[in-house]
Amino acid sequence: MTHFLALETSCDETAAAVFTDELAVLSSVVASQTDLHAKFGGVVPEIASRAHLRNLLPVVDEALTRANVALNDIGCIAVHNTPGLVGALLVGVSAAKALALGLGVPLVGVNHVASHIYACRLAAGCDIFPCVGLVVSGGHTALFRCDTPLSLHLLGGTRDDAAGEAFDKVAAILGLGFPGGPAVEREAAQGNPKSHDFPRPFLDDGRLEFSFSGLKTAVLYACHGQDVKKAAPPGPGPKRADLAASFQVAVVDVLVMKCKQALRKTGLTRLAVGGGVSANKPLRAALNAMCVKEGAELFIPPLSLCTDNAAMAALAVEKWKRGEFAPPELDAEPNWL
Repeated sequence: MTHFLALETSCDETAAAVFTDELAVLSSVVASQTDLHAKFGGVVPEIASRAHLRNLLPVVDEALTRANVALNDIGCIAVHNTPGLVGALLVGVSAAKALALGLGVPLVGVNHVASHIYACRLAAGCDIFPCVGLVVSGGHTALFRCDTPLSLHLLGGTRDDAAGEAFDKVAAILGLGFPGGPAVEREAAQGNPKSHDFPRPFLDDGRLEFSFSGLKTAVLYACHGQDVKKAAPPGPGPKRADLAASFQVAVVDVLVMKCKQALRKTGLTRLAVGGGVSANKPLRAALNAMCVKEGAELFIPPLSLCTDNAAMAALAVEKWKRGEFAPPELDAEPNWL
């Protein structure tokens, strides 16, 4: 049995995990940077990179301790090297290369987006491929035809804001804080989702594309009217809750419709959904209802595997089995899609 140590530093979560070549996750540790970025209303790349430098070694030590595995027992190092913030990625990639070299073990570079889909495989405990994959997070909203864990073909993505980015921006408009996804969901639970008929871009368009920038702007004007520069965020009450609920349902409607279209276009009967926004309860419920009607299987990982983590880098096992190891000059690649 081979033990893997995986590192994740693509954005604002410093994470490490230990798992085996049999996909048994022995530990998964995540150090959040939410408090560092909250006052800025979003992730500040330089702050994120410096926090990774401080947090990475303690997180690795904790992952090894929880797994009851010594560093010398590790037989392979895995790291998310694309996509993400280049400075943040470099921290993880540099550490992974040093560990692999020092231990004399193989190094595997893993695609962070593909790992979000593989989190569904990890949670299911069985093969889920081929499937339609939806990755919906702060940085990505995209649909894929996933023939195998390592063969993802882009069906369509967002033209502007990712869904998670839109949640963060609307949370800022409404004065709900950061991160926006959980904040908007909590506020929306108290509101009327039918109070505002916000746009649902490309809802009835056959193209598998997304656009959330206009929806965010519609919320801005519904909140403040034309005087958007001087207006303060609304305080607690029905207005704020109704805006949050109406925004959230518009995003959910679009995501669910595009997933349905992708299933019908590809003829596939499995849908795998990953990324931080997949933790949203109304989205999970709506996707489940759609899949039941379409006769499709839905795979969504538990909340701990939705947000950024290193356990989902168990995708590295698939590469390891094929002998697809990274060269010593493995680099951080910020752009993938």
